[in-house]
Amino acid sequence: MKKLKRIYGIVSVVFACAVLAVTAAVTIPATVYATGSMDYGATDTAPNASDQVTGSGRGFTLSFDGDTGSLSSTVQIILVLTVLALAPTILVMFTSFTRIIVVLHFIRIAIGTQSSPPNQVMIGLALFLTLFIMWPTLEQVNENALEPLDAGEITQEQAFDEIEKPFREFMYGQTQSKDLELFVEIAGITYEDYDDVPLTVLVPSFILSELRTGFIIGFLIYIPFIVIDMVVASVLMSMGMMMLPPTTISMPFKILLFVLADGWNLVIGNLVKTFY
Repeated sequence: MKKLKRIYGIVSVVFACAVLAVTAAVTIPATVYATGSMDYGATDTAPNASDQVTGSGRGFTLSFDGDTGSLSSTVQIILVLTVLALAPTILVMFTSFTRIIVVLHFIRIAIGTQSSPPNQVMIGLALFLTLFIMWPTLEQVNENALEPLDAGEITQEQAFDEIEKPFREFMYGQTQSKDLELFVEIAGITYEDYDDVPLTVLVPSFILSELRTGFIIGFLIYIPFIVIDMVVASVLMSMGMMMLPPTTISMPFKILLFVLADGWNLVIGNLVKTFY
């Protein structure tokens, strides 16, 4: 066992070193050439050939091609890595993930199975349901922002605006007016159109609405299982079995009810329909 742990540790270190080497080779180019042009005044002199950036004299250089320069591949990779690091926050705050995971949690608690389905299954199901619900929004982002940006038809600022519009439309459709008015009042801003509301106000309003909707659905799921618990507890008390926990007897009946009613189909189907 100790040998296996030692081999695992050595392999992990080698793999980490390999990843760092590949990352460094991709993100830190050995040679950076300046392609822009610069105007020099009467007292300025043009740089000599020896001042060209060859990678050994300077460690970091930004170059622009006139007024239409774009980010280099190195900066783009850094931005992609930053987005990946913020992906969990974006997933929770801008999509339907919050409502889905809250409802799935209420299902498990209502049935009484504390660890079945396990957390990995619940999160995986929530992720794929989120992908299913958000797919039209992601298609709009790809068609209106990513593909035109890759073809050079729009600038990066325009691409960011096009990415924001579909997510705004989705969040507006799921945000309740009283939640939006609450944060608008707290922020002390006024707006004539929904597009004038900043994301810093829209996102918390959307999350609050998602939590409220998720708890309402969870309450409705709880009702039939509470009835079963009450019936079982009344039967046990009438039989004089007050020392026997009612949940021990009611849990099989709750699972049976959930299976016979095809609960997963009903709950997941109606949960997804709440977004349309």
